[in-house]
Amino acid sequence: MANDASDCEWKFLLAACSKETPNKLQHIRALLRAPIRWDSLLDLSAHHGVLPRLYRALADVERELPSELWLQLKQSYQINVHKAMLLSRELIRIVDHLAERGVEILPYKGLALAEALYGDIAMRQTGDIDLLIRAPDLARVREAVQELGYAPHAELSAAEERAYLKSGYECAFDCAAWRNLLEVQWAIVPRFYAVDFDLDGVFVRAVTMEVAGRTMKTPCNEDLFLILAVHAAKHVWGRLIWICDLARITERPGLDWSWIGAQARKLGIVRIVRVTMLLAQGMLGAEIPAGASEVLASDHEADAIAAEIRDATPGGEFDVESIGYFRLMIRLRERFADRVRLATRLMFTPGPGEWAVVKLPDALFPLYRVVRVGRLVGRVVRR
Repeated sequence: MANDASDCEWKFLLAACSKETPNKLQHIRALLRAPIRWDSLLDLSAHHGVLPRLYRALADVERELPSELWLQLKQSYQINVHKAMLLSRELIRIVDHLAERGVEILPYKGLALAEALYGDIAMRQTGDIDLLIRAPDLARVREAVQELGYAPHAELSAAEERAYLKSGYECAFDCAAWRNLLEVQWAIVPRFYAVDFDLDGVFVRAVTMEVAGRTMKTPCNEDLFLILAVHAAKHVWGRLIWICDLARITERPGLDWSWIGAQARKLGIVRIVRVTMLLAQGMLGAEIPAGASEVLASDHEADAIAAEIRDATPGGEFDVESIGYFRLMIRLRERFADRVRLATRLMFTPGPGEWAVVKLPDALFPLYRVVRVGRLVGRVVRR
């Protein structure tokens, strides 16, 4: 498992995923002389979503690898190619069906991200289909995808759905072959994180590209960078592929760092952006563009957080219900007002967890805030 990986496997994986340089292959060959546990390396790469990148990085040294390892890695890569092709057909089917009903959506992450950043849908491990939608369109999207054989992963009452549209951010759908295959999102993160993206603006700035041969719209590079940075921060940058993606975006020509900086300041996520850039630099050798340096003010707290996260890998998983996790989320915000908003929303915003504990009639729905506070207090006391 990922947590069993030694320093040798982690260093090797970082080298395989690092920025392309004239010395990269030489560095990989040098690391091959270390006592690498190959099964552990494969588990680690799968855990971090970078099996395709490991396969491509090792293709030039195939003859220097144990034959069984190369065969297993090649098979894993081919399985991912096959899955990406299946998902691409399903993505096109969904996008076309929603377009026929006049519902505007933005594919992002997954296949769209692989195409946008790597020019190859097989260069990221495929998992599910992610679509950005507008909140008022959820009912139409649900009806449309149900016509394609999808069912909501969780059923909510009318009152719960109204509340969840304000406080939550996504709805997952199952199909006969896969659970949670489709995720539609009307926000980037739940409301309590206090990062309030203007999703209408993201739709306006969206760009057109081809995904698996089908023309689609997806967030522009600047929006994509901020969206992915916040998503990675939400998960404490726990998978290497997220840092690889963000490093890749920074290499895109013409990236408007002045706009990114202004938007980061508006959202109160400058520290998140800085931690992201430091991780890409420290782990993958990515260069921090001059334009980025100009908009990212020096921040000792960001530097300390980045160092802590680097030390925490390769396990890279936080208990998102723990007190330590929420303390880190608060530390990641540079503005006091945002920290207060995060703490307040966290305390008083009920969700599916509270709705599952007790069923209240619609007339008493506001009392779920009391249930939320009680659950949080109980969790602190138990610890």
